[in-house]
Amino acid sequence: MKNIIEIRNLNYGFSKDKKILKNLSISIPKGSIFGFLGANGAGKSTTMKLLIGGIPDETNSIQIFGKNLSGFYPNGFGKIGSLIDSAAFYDHLSGWENLIIISKLRNLPKTECERVLHLVDLWENRNLKMKKYSLGMKQRLSIAMTLLGKPELLILDEPVNGLDPNGMLEIRELLIKLNQEEGVTILISSHLLQEIEKMITHLAIISHGEIKFIGSIKELNELYRYNHIKIGLNHAHKHMNEIPKNYSPKLIDENTIEITSKSKEDIIDLVKKLVLNHAEIFEIKSSAGLEEWFMEITKN
Repeated sequence: MKNIIEIRNLNYGFSKDKKILKNLSISIPKGSIFGFLGANGAGKSTTMKLLIGGIPDETNSIQIFGKNLSGFYPNGFGKIGSLIDSAAFYDHLSGWENLIIISKLRNLPKTECERVLHLVDLWENRNLKMKKYSLGMKQRLSIAMTLLGKPELLILDEPVNGLDPNGMLEIRELLIKLNQEEGVTILISSHLLQEIEKMITHLAIISHGEIKFIGSIKELNELYRYNHIKIGLNHAHKHMNEIPKNYSPKLIDENTIEITSKSKEDIIDLVKKLVLNHAEIFEIKSSAGLEEWFMEITKN
């Protein structure tokens, strides 16, 4: 199976006049860490609730593991671990006891609780009461709950939201480990672009319920890596008139010009032209990154 999730022309809203999702189409490859990125209110959580059956897919626009949701659930719940919003705990109980309750409800052995606690590095803290867990520890235990039963797919809605930098690092390392060592496909939504950029292999960018980009990180790089190139050179203002208008030159400061290009050949041609005009170039760098790309894509 190439794609573990297929969404085709999904529309959803509370009324015909107010659609939350508009012709949404997403393919999520098996074995990927797929970032579902967008601002708050863009439609990420609604899409995820549709995927796990929390909201009915009345148009049969969604397939998971090659099946429509109506044919996939309820038996399919064993193949999926999900965390939408935040997990609920019994604060007066320990992390171990919270996991035992869920494992009993799902008829899973205690060894599963031990396995997932080792995976999320909470075995040493298993007997600590939940009210003493840090936010990062609670988030790791939440993910441990989703891992009970060895799911093939994780659906995580904003799992690093509210965490400090160290907590974000812990969750990121955990998800990469699950993907690379356990072979788990992960769909993760977020609006924290700089953090999510460090772990994803593929992504979709959603804005106001519409997909603005979908593809691999490599494809996004090829499309946007030559946008917003900054050229450091002495007396920048003297060379502004030498740059053709199709580069959209912009004077940033006395030693920096920003240009837009479509390829590395464009940059080579411009640098040659500037050097022949005695420009003293000391730096060329791209300001492109996921945050800049996101702003550019959603703006247009």
